[in-house]
Amino acid sequence: QVQLVESGGGLVQAGGSLRLSCAASGRTLTIYTMKWFRQAAGKEREFVAAITWNAGRTLYADSVKGRFTISRDNAKDTVYLQMNTLKPEDTAVYYCAADITIVPISTTSGGMDYWGKGTLVTVSS
Repeated sequence: QVQLVESGGGLVQAGGSLRLSCAASGRTLTIYTMKWFRQAAGKEREFVAAITWNAGRTLYADSVKGRFTISRDNAKDTVYLQMNTLKPEDTAVYYCAADITIVPISTTSGGMDYWGKGTLVTVSS
């Protein structure tokens, strides 16, 4: 089992920055890929970014490319999402998820084995 806890959400003005953290515990050595997703009110959950746990390969949604950066600190079992130049449309609950299956990095949410409870990001205009 792996437990995931997100933190770092909050209220920020458009153009501002936030850094989200996702702390993993439990059988973290089994993690292959970590991903961030978000879900705005009344909308479907969407992929934001992904990183492979060991090699550090990354993948981004087009909507956040160049503004968001995903990274990981293996020593702390933590994944980060640095969000810059935030826009009101970035407002959502952000979730991290872990996949223990060795598959090519992708944008899919299917097959993710563990999920955090989410952290709310609100960007005011």
